[in-house]
Amino acid sequence: MPSIMIATMPVHGHVTPLLAVARHFAGRGDRVRFLTGSRFAEVVTATGAEHLPLPAEADFDDRQDWNQTFPERAALSGTRAIAHDLEHVFVRPGRTQHDAVMAAHAAEPADALLADPAFVGGAFLLGHPLGVRPPIVMCGICPLMIASRDTAPFGTGLTPLRGPLGRLRNTALALLTAKVLFPAVERTADRMFHRLHGRPIPFAVLDWPRHADAIVQFTVPEFEYPRSDAPATLHFAGPISASGSRAPLPPWWPELDGSRPVVHLTQGTIGNSDYGQLIAPALDGLADEDVLIAVATGGRPLDSLPPLPANARAAEFLPYDELLPKTDVYVTNGGYGGVQYALRYGVPIVATGRQEDKPEVIARVAWTGVGRRIRTRTPAPPAIRRAVRAVLDDHRYRDAARRIAGRMAGTRGVRKLAEIVDALVAERTASE
Repeated sequence: MPSIMIATMPVHGHVTPLLAVARHFAGRGDRVRFLTGSRFAEVVTATGAEHLPLPAEADFDDRQDWNQTFPERAALSGTRAIAHDLEHVFVRPGRTQHDAVMAAHAAEPADALLADPAFVGGAFLLGHPLGVRPPIVMCGICPLMIASRDTAPFGTGLTPLRGPLGRLRNTALALLTAKVLFPAVERTADRMFHRLHGRPIPFAVLDWPRHADAIVQFTVPEFEYPRSDAPATLHFAGPISASGSRAPLPPWWPELDGSRPVVHLTQGTIGNSDYGQLIAPALDGLADEDVLIAVATGGRPLDSLPPLPANARAAEFLPYDELLPKTDVYVTNGGYGGVQYALRYGVPIVATGRQEDKPEVIARVAWTGVGRRIRTRTPAPPAIRRAVRAVLDDHRYRDAARRIAGRMAGTRGVRKLAEIVDALVAERTASE
């Protein structure tokens, strides 16, 4: 029975996708330990895995405002705020993450470590040879982060530009990012790596997934930028879960009868504290349209919503496997998992967002032709109305979404991940 360790940042959007992974491995009889934040203990245990809490230095509550967690951040903006987050949220906890994994591995050897790409402890673990550390599988729960001559640096939200001019642009932006905008991030990582291993870090710290023993991206190649220099260790598994919310059907459910287009509107379950970012302007912009707006608050009370127009209905949660087949447009603040879920059902998308990985998600929505992006965190009502109207009126968006849905239907999801993990374990066992 293999011993599997899963390690993630203590962030809802990073933990939730890997709960399905933990459930699958535990369900087939594997020993599964899940290293993440203390607040996730109950949901981890419910999968059949053992919860291992991150040490306090690497644990935080992602439901809090970042400026409360990191008070010095409040005075920063723009690239200085981004640099702060890269250093303090991702890189600095990496040594503690490394130590926690190695301690758990020493107490009970793991046959494989499955980590999310923001778990920068993976970069420091890669300084050890196999045998001292377990094989590392990077689980792609956000857009593919690995650097490439064919793509702009991750986080810029720039779509590919072909040919020599595109590669020149990408090289220049990569140098600007590393040498001008975020040099302190790399210096911090290099010092930490050197103290641990006695040598400089051999790669850009945020590009560590390229050097993992395997990369398993939870989408299809059609939703990702082509990279001529992609490592042979890169695999596409497709979406890993279609379980969705098991929420009860709301009393207004019979209104989803096909008599008018359905627009599903959501800000997810974490980035939903300020409805002014998307839900309020979308309700305003679509109030006079001949559509039915189905709003999900992501668990917040319904009375926290702004006044609903006559064509809007709301619930705290909605059952996606029943809702999405009835949905004509999915309007989102750019969460990767929700976008993948909508595409499973061939639903075209209107996406907005300027924080975390959202610029990269919405850029791929535009690049693949599955929807429209609005490049702001707080779009104006007319902009949302125009984007939704364009998606409803132009069949090419739905055609593109359905093509990706067709590709996703042929993927194996978590079973593909398990095959890759099993192959790594078998290879390692054979070499011993």
